Amino acid sequence: MEILSIVAVVVLLLVVFLREVKQYERGVVLTMGRFHANGLRMPGWRIVVPIFQSMEKVDLRVKAVDVPDQKVITRDNVSASINAVIYYRVSNAARAILEVENFRFAVSQLAQTTMRNIVGGADLDEVLAERDKLSERIQQIIDAETDAWGIKVENVELKDFFLPEDMERTIAKQAEAERERRAVIIKAEGEVVAAENMAKAASILSSANGALHLRTLQSLNDLSSDQSNTVVFATPIEVLRAFEGMKEWMQASTAEKLSNMNK
Repeated sequence: MEILSIVAVVVLLLVVFLREVKQYERGVVLTMGRFHANGLRMPGWRIVVPIFQSMEKVDLRVKAVDVPDQKVITRDNVSASINAVIYYRVSNAARAILEVENFRFAVSQLAQTTMRNIVGGADLDEVLAERDKLSERIQQIIDAETDAWGIKVENVELKDFFLPEDMERTIAKQAEAERERRAVIIKAEGEVVAAENMAKAASILSSANGALHLRTLQSLNDLSSDQSNTVVFATPIEVLRAFEGMKEWMQASTAEKLSNMNK
């Protein structure tokens, strides 16, 4: 019976005095309300004396915190709603307990206000096109502010950016107009290049003897493979001039023959 009593007392003492600290945790022990240099408990079974000591465990793993939708007004007076997610971890367990009442709530509130300030100081185009830069700026500001709390902010990601329906329609019209403008410019540039190439080709054909006739024959060859019933053939003016010269030569030859016969 005595042995059983001793075992029961030991077990009771273990239950009362021992506290488990997991591998990913650190225990912050206050002795009579004060934190001492040796007040940080590492993973394992640790002795905590009731009444005289209290221990609060802090999770050191990276945490993801959703920042709820925030109403913001950009620098160019566009009303929108934006949300984000923050990844942070506790780098100093003692500071996280001693320097701030509730570090989880404090980090979330600081993220909300910082996000509103940063997004509110940017134009709409900057928010849409440079979201990564804004996220980096928010992360740097929050990390600097929470360093005194023993918090390390790993990353901040802006997730969704919601615009009013009328603004979405306006942006869609603007994007469509921009695409049309680019299409007109590209078409005009293509026409300029085509005109330059045609001018070069015309210059080469006009400078080489017989090149134009060869090009005409090539066109006729291409037309011969066409199945259409109607073919419009454009006769080069050089061919007409050749016929005109032949006509004049024949008239002169005939006149000369008649003159010789009269003689």
